[in-house]
Amino acid sequence: MSRVRMVTVDGREVRVSVRGGTGPGRPLLLCNGIGASLEVLEPFVDALDPRITAVSFDVPGVGGSPLPGAPYRFFGMARLAAGMLHELGHDEFDVLGISWGGALAQQTAFQYPRRCRRVVLVSTATGALMVPAHPRVLARMATPRRYRDPEYARSVAAELYGGQVRAHPERSAALLHSASRPGPWRGYLYQLLAGLGWTSLPALPLIRQPVLILAGTDDPIIPIANARIMRQLLPHARLHEYDDGHLALVTRAAELGPLVSDFLTA
Repeated sequence: MSRVRMVTVDGREVRVSVRGGTGPGRPLLLCNGIGASLEVLEPFVDALDPRITAVSFDVPGVGGSPLPGAPYRFFGMARLAAGMLHELGHDEFDVLGISWGGALAQQTAFQYPRRCRRVVLVSTATGALMVPAHPRVLARMATPRRYRDPEYARSVAAELYGGQVRAHPERSAALLHSASRPGPWRGYLYQLLAGLGWTSLPALPLIRQPVLILAGTDDPIIPIANARIMRQLLPHARLHEYDDGHLALVTRAAELGPLVSDFLTA
């Protein structure tokens, strides 16, 4: 069972969930997508091997973490995440990032090569320099409205998330509203600003950790070409493609949870 509490890092409070594992291995740090609180990833956490300790958190201004006084960059957020793990007693860790959190995972892997041992990148890309989504999709992503308005979430679900959500748009609304705790609008804006001008492209060949890339072939937000580009640039990466969309880590947790577990425990 997961335990949720507040952890103070460099004077900043962060809401953290820890599911203790039965094994002695490194914890898995989970970095969520833009605007999503840690509850969204609970179905995936439940599907992980019970030996794995899973640590998820709300970035400042999202969910239960207080809004910071000023915008931040990925460098600072990676430092916060690493400091949070240190406060929890973990010097080494693995990291998984989905969408916006995938950028944070890449930054963390590059920034802390001795502490971060394995990396999982899900439905993510290389930042400002990437194969972009359709402008209409990008416009929808510029606002947190889908987290606050269930009817709107259902109306845009197929266009945003693709995959099995196209036939069942109510699933995305359930995922985003039954569990997630939306933070203030400014928190979402700060997440957008964190990625402004950021790109991992020059750093990818320098990431020496083993990397597992998970990507859906029908992901309107992150076209599949981005995963294939990352696979070519990362020295020790393998790519797993599936016929689904942006939210498959949660909607197909029963399938992807064991796949990630095998990679982390190999």
